[in-house]
Amino acid sequence: MTTPAFAQELGDRLPSADERAAANQLRQIIAAQTVGEEETRLRLLQEDKSTAEVVLTPGLSRLLMEVLRHVGRGDAVTLVPVSQMLTTQQAADILNVSRPYLVGLLEKGEIPHTLVGRHRRIKAEHLFAYKRGRDAKRATALSELAALDAEHL
Repeated sequence: MTTPAFAQELGDRLPSADERAAANQLRQIIAAQTVGEEETRLRLLQEDKSTAEVVLTPGLSRLLMEVLRHVGRGDAVTLVPVSQMLTTQQAADILNVSRPYLVGLLEKGEIPHTLVGRHRRIKAEHLFAYKRGRDAKRATALSELAALDAEHL
C-alpha cells in the first residue's frame, strides 16, 4: 500500500512488544478515566517530579484510544488529514479497491474529485464521506439478509 499524501507515518516499522504493551496500558488507563461524554483528565509525572494535567475532550479520547488499540494489536497506523488531496492510487488503497475501480466511481460522480492537469485528485474528506456511506449501506444490507435468514429458521 502506498502512503497517502502528507500522511504522518508513525515509525517505519511495526510496534515492538514493549510498545504494544505500553499502548495497551495507556489505552486501559484512558478508558478507565473516561466517563461518558465528560472530559478526561490525566496527570503526568514529569522528570523534575512536578505534575502536568492534560485534559482530553471525549472526541480526542476516542481517537487516541482507537490509535492505541491498533498499536496495541501490532498494526501499522497512518494518519491522513481530511483536508489533503489524494492520488487515485492512494484513495484506492484506503478503500481497498483497485485503482481502475476507483476511477470508475469518480467518472460516475460517486466521489467528488478535481483534475490537476490530467491527474485526478480526491479530497480525503470526500473519500471518507463516501466510505462511511458505503459502509452504512453494507451494514443495512447485512442486517436485512440476517432478518431474512431468521425468517426461514
